[in-house]
Amino acid sequence: MEMTLRPWRERTHALVPGFLASGVVAAAASFLSEHYHAPVMLFALLLGMAMNFLSSDGACKPGIEFTSREILRVGVALLGMRITFSQIAAMGWHPVLLVVTSVVVTISVSMLVARLMGFQSLFGLLTGGATAICGASAAMALAAALPSHPGKEKATLFTVIGISALSTLAMIVYPMVVNALHLDPVQSGVFLGGTIHDVAQVVGAGYGMSQVTGDTATVVKLMRVAMLLPVIVVAAMITRARGAAEAGKRPPILPWFAVGFVLLAAVNSTGWVPALVQSSANELSRWSLVIAISALGMKTQLKELATVGIKPIVLMVGETLFLAFLVIAMMRWVS
Repeated sequence: MEMTLRPWRERTHALVPGFLASGVVAAAASFLSEHYHAPVMLFALLLGMAMNFLSSDGACKPGIEFTSREILRVGVALLGMRITFSQIAAMGWHPVLLVVTSVVVTISVSMLVARLMGFQSLFGLLTGGATAICGASAAMALAAALPSHPGKEKATLFTVIGISALSTLAMIVYPMVVNALHLDPVQSGVFLGGTIHDVAQVVGAGYGMSQVTGDTATVVKLMRVAMLLPVIVVAAMITRARGAAEAGKRPPILPWFAVGFVLLAAVNSTGWVPALVQSSANELSRWSLVIAISALGMKTQLKELATVGIKPIVLMVGETLFLAFLVIAMMRWVS
């Protein structure tokens, strides 16, 4: 029994310092948010970035990595207790059309522009897929499905760093954009969920504005996450067509937190969940997300982008801006 518990204890001991550090930053962010009436997610992100040195090395690093990844997923899954299928149905077919079109067009344009800039078209698929679908998670999933080549690891690393930095910037800037465009809470959620790359920043930007905006943004974002399935299939077909061997462990096509979100939304849609359970799940979700955002801020390494050259940065910034303008245009067109 002791031998069985020892690995678990060692793992827990390694994760506790980073988790506690993230929790302290989250508590400070909540305090500042309550006293200065500003978005808690923004405070958590900025305070986390100020504590960036904790993630570079030392005892806190494993726990920060774990918190930014797994605690985030727990928080997103629990958001399902905020949403019912009737809310999704009330959104109509417009968000579905917007998501499918934006993903297909953004990836196609990215592959074309990548070739024009002298990159392989698969690099455009990697960066375009990360931009259009779900950020770093999509980048890792696509990298596992694409053929191996000498520059694959560097391209994947750059994409993960770049997409995380751009998503963090979008979390701060895009709420200003929707205010400047005078979008209502639902429209704001559609824009934020349809354009920001990573789930964490979508949640941070959406719920930083209002609960309605956050709920809408989360639903739209998870629609984009579901688009990972057909894009992974296309990437796998390309790999087989090029005769590349399948090696290594592939990440799941649909993340477990997306599945958990849908299952909890289904349970919540029955109307049988007591109000106390709903409020407890919502509070746990809120704290999980604030703690995860704090850890994500600690991990942000913007200076590393300077080592990859200007052309890949131009490509990814261009993809991000293209997606934003495309979503705005489609919102105007389908309204």
